[in-house]
Amino acid sequence: MGVDVTNAVWRKSTYSGPDGNCVEVAFLPGAEVAVRDTKDLGSGPILAFGPGAWDAFLADVNSGVFRQD
Repeated sequence: MGVDVTNAVWRKSTYSGPDGNCVEVAFLPGAEVAVRDTKDLGSGPILAFGPGAWDAFLADVNSGVFRQD
């Protein structure tokens, strides 16, 4: 069974473009973080990360690991 996002409050990045296409995150009970693509809200996949995995991802983003300069 997947993670329950019934009462999730989704937040969109302030970096999203005017067309609204981006990812959204929701902070769930138990410190899990859910992520979804705004282009496919109805039936698209939702990824859930535990607090350790989310913290590691944010650290990599902030250190530039994913930068494609």
